[in-house]
Amino acid sequence: MTTPLKAATALAAVLLLILTTAAPAQAANPATKPPVSGSLGTYNVSGVYVTGVSSGGYLATQLHVAYSSRIRGAAVFAAGPYYCAQNNVAQALYGCGDNQYPTNLSALQAYTRTWASYGWVDPVGNLSGDPVYVFHGGNDTTVKKSVTDDLVRYYQHFGASVQYDSGSAAGHSWVTPYGTRGCTATASPFLNDCGVDPQNALLRKLLGGVNAPNTGPLGGTLIRFSQNTFAVNGWANGLSMDANGFAYVPSACAAGQSCRLLVALHGCLQGYGSVGTAFVDRANLNQYADTNNLIVLYPQASTAGTNPNGCWDWWGYLGATNYPIKGGAQLETVMNMVRRLDG
Repeated sequence: MTTPLKAATALAAVLLLILTTAAPAQAANPATKPPVSGSLGTYNVSGVYVTGVSSGGYLATQLHVAYSSRIRGAAVFAAGPYYCAQNNVAQALYGCGDNQYPTNLSALQAYTRTWASYGWVDPVGNLSGDPVYVFHGGNDTTVKKSVTDDLVRYYQHFGASVQYDSGSAAGHSWVTPYGTRGCTATASPFLNDCGVDPQNALLRKLLGGVNAPNTGPLGGTLIRFSQNTFAVNGWANGLSMDANGFAYVPSACAAGQSCRLLVALHGCLQGYGSVGTAFVDRANLNQYADTNNLIVLYPQASTAGTNPNGCWDWWGYLGATNYPIKGGAQLETVMNMVRRLDG
């Protein structure tokens, strides 16, 4: 008999970011800022957006759908449609990573409408016209293209304005000019250099325009803050979240200028406990943040017995069925951080 722990471990082994022996690329080294211990402040935030990769991509969509009155758009790498796993490990494995099972897209859309009528997620009308950027790499076999195709169809069904980038040869990864792996790899730290800049594309889509990134020394502050302060149970580790998260705050935002907020969610085996600040430093978001008055929030997941690879909860590993809706433990914890930052 398969126990929940064995099933979750199987999911981690098959669906999640898988280490390989791919050779690292000769990466460009971005300017970085060492983290400074502090607390999240409140800033003059004019809009909130979310992005993520793999399990972070699934969580990004959960945040967007559940809180669409507050979150204005999403950029998703290497993930499938909202509530794809349907609280079922087998469905997560075979329907939301592999495509042996269908995603049941029409049912997912129906769930969304029903839950909106209950107030469990925000009204679906909020999604109409929202900017959405979706990325899938041609060598990503962890999440099959047909699964990501259904994410695009899911958003289009609700009237979102979707830009779909599926022409890259990327493996299962966050693609960035500062990637340390070759384009086709699926290997730690899952930051691949494909000779392109998807961050320019996603920010142009989400924000309506983007200034060139800061290629010199960063001018902002990277804050390391306690996630316990925002955890719904007061203890982030109990939610498979790290004790600390990070936020990059440009100097203009700290000085009170109007800024937008981007929540950036790493993938499995990509949090601080696995790769340190590699995602925070190399995602190519802080460089754009400096020149576009953009605060970037980097929440951090961590490992747990039912989550050995430090993924975000998109299939119910915390044991609660409300993981994709308002009140879900990780969703609400991240939203508590957003509420602090945007007042």
